[in-house]
Amino acid sequence: MSKKILIDSSSDKEIRIAVTQNGKLDEFEIEREKNQAVKGDVYLAKISRVEPSLQAAFVEYGVNRHGFLPFTEIHPDYFKIPISDKETLKKLSDDLHSDEDIDEVISAEDKDKLSNNNLEDNNRKNYLNFFKKYKIQEVIKQRQVILVQINKEERVLKGAALTTFLSFAGRYCVLMPNSLNNDGISRKIADFEERKKLRSILASINMPVKMSVIIRIA
Repeated sequence: MSKKILIDSSSDKEIRIAVTQNGKLDEFEIEREKNQAVKGDVYLAKISRVEPSLQAAFVEYGVNRHGFLPFTEIHPDYFKIPISDKETLKKLSDDLHSDEDIDEVISAEDKDKLSNNNLEDNNRKNYLNFFKKYKIQEVIKQRQVILVQINKEERVLKGAALTTFLSFAGRYCVLMPNSLNNDGISRKIADFEERKKLRSILASINMPVKMSVIIRIA
């Protein structure tokens, strides 16, 4: 029995792959060039223009149309600000940019004072208030190199919406490589005993300092 894999890359637009068995075609696939960024894709990018009137930046990341990066989607690590302010902003941004499906980890005493929704509103208010200290043109510069992820794909007349808060969804968990102290469990996992078990597993994971993980349903 003879099996071969034949690859034709002569075209700039597509790659053809054929699998033959005993001289007969068994499988055939065509992989076409990807022309458009897809949600979740990650790119090494460069700030092409900072737009003070929009408090956003336009980003060149390897496609024909520039991406749109709002000020609030820029990780504090990229900011040129005093160290004390950077640490405060990191904490506020990490509280805000947790996945919408997770439980925030709060104490029993705090739970008596705040519902999960009130906590989220409070985090957002604190985060946005801190941003009022700065303008995007003061902390981000043209030609600055950053790592971005597609938040929303390109629309008819708009470029892709970008974020620098990265997240990678796997089968059972979501890894956030540039987030702090946001380990959590999806709210869709409702069983109390199951959540208790998962929390103990989370507590035993020795995550690097600048990374967080969320346990999710399959």
